[in-house]
Amino acid sequence: MTGARSTYFVTCGRGLEPLLHAECKELAFAKLERQVGGVRFEGTLADAWRANLWLRTAIRVLLRLVRFEALDGDQLYVRAGEVDWTQWFTPGSTFVVDAQTNQSALDHSQFVAQRVKDAIVDQLRAKTGERPSVDKEAPDVVVHVHLFKDRCTLSVDTSGSSLHKRGWRRFQGRAPLAETTAAAIVLLSGWDRRAPLVDPFCGSGTLLVEAALLASRHAPGLFRESFGFERFPGHDAAAWHRMRDAARELSSFPKKLKLVGVERDAATLAGARENLAAAGLTEHVELVEGRADDYEFKRGWNAWIVTNPPYGERVGDPRDVERTLRAFGARLAERCSGYGIAMLGDDRKLFEFARLPKGEEHAVDNGGIECRLRVARLA
Repeated sequence: MTGARSTYFVTCGRGLEPLLHAECKELAFAKLERQVGGVRFEGTLADAWRANLWLRTAIRVLLRLVRFEALDGDQLYVRAGEVDWTQWFTPGSTFVVDAQTNQSALDHSQFVAQRVKDAIVDQLRAKTGERPSVDKEAPDVVVHVHLFKDRCTLSVDTSGSSLHKRGWRRFQGRAPLAETTAAAIVLLSGWDRRAPLVDPFCGSGTLLVEAALLASRHAPGLFRESFGFERFPGHDAAAWHRMRDAARELSSFPKKLKLVGVERDAATLAGARENLAAAGLTEHVELVEGRADDYEFKRGWNAWIVTNPPYGERVGDPRDVERTLRAFGARLAERCSGYGIAMLGDDRKLFEFARLPKGEEHAVDNGGIECRLRVARLA
């Protein structure tokens, strides 16, 4: 099964398709095509393993099974029943069907999911004599249904749980960045992976962990306990372990790289230390308790500041945000000439408060909040 070629669709956050496409290109996947919501490629199941293991901005890697027209529930049931589901289910497998529909005659996602579920259950019961059970919390197999303009795409999820769940996080903190979003911010920042990097509002440490993994060429999937493809029938566990071991051998933290996080809340800083320890980065990242506007940025350091300061839903009082960022901006003007900066915010006023010069801006969806990432060089 690992050698047969199939079509895969890798999903990502809104606006991150160019980054994901660049990552897929670096992994040399065939017939790449950037689409809305993700990237399509053709490859083997082993390529899907690599995608799950290495892609930093991906959310899921979906294996496309079939596409067809579905104008009503009966047509959907019949065509879904033509797929050989025994390829993806073992006796006793649990599953769930996730459905999305847009601009289609079948406009109720729960009904769509139910009809596909019925088709799967009926086929497997007829072929094996056993009825698979639905498990919405921790299913063995996740089936995706996407209906757009009456065209239905059925896929199985090779990832299992979302790829933002790397496996290293022990502490959540208040409104933490998703790991995939943090990786995207680091990639968009323009940081060269050699200059010092400082996060003066480090929170639970997500940006620092993702920066460290990127600089050390550590595959983000190495922390995960399992992926969906490991529960497919005929999974070659030995080959998968060899791929993981080879990826682990590539990881090496640059000896002179300096990563620093600053956080004023002691409890949050303790949580960041937990996360760094779980990621094996305690010796590689310096954490400092204090305020961003008090940190002794070194003059002439030519470091990068990559940060997600408090804003919007993350704080109670907008006036506190303004005071904090104005003080931070004064500190930048005093000590950080020549630094690069990448700062996320839900309003361009935040960039004005921090006295950021104009630069590149990127749209970034942060947990449902529409944000902008400004990337600039401090004068």
